[in-house]
Amino acid sequence: MLLNSIKPKKGSVKSVKRLGRGNASGHGTFCGRGCKGQGQRKSGNVRPGFEGGQTPLIMRLPKLRGFKNPNRTESQVLNVSDLESFKDGDEVNAAALIEKKLVRNKTLPVKLLGGGKLTKKLTVKMNMISSSAKNKIVSAGGKVL
Repeated sequence: MLLNSIKPKKGSVKSVKRLGRGNASGHGTFCGRGCKGQGQRKSGNVRPGFEGGQTPLIMRLPKLRGFKNPNRTESQVLNVSDLESFKDGDEVNAAALIEKKLVRNKTLPVKLLGGGKLTKKLTVKMNMISSSAKNKIVSAGGKVL
């Protein structure tokens, strides 16, 4: 095998469309650009989003204000009063909350807030606990792990 004998695989290389070489070529007269108008002119290729002079969509829409944090994490919110359904001395964790149908999603973290009252002694294991919720659990005789 010699370098000068190597050829690309049949059908892998397409011949270039030769425009403006007479009507017999099949690409004469208008050269595939159609008849008249902006697209036929030499600088007819307009930028993306250009609407022919009409106010483009990007300018018609209102500006986005503020900041959207790309690293924002959604969490399932739960109040201290929701833990009343547990018995005295129970351990409260994500699995127990799903079992009692207090939260739905297994993958999202759970945040415990201090809304309501707690009368039972519970051991709480959670991703996030507010300081007011922590105080209420401890004051009721429970533990926060």
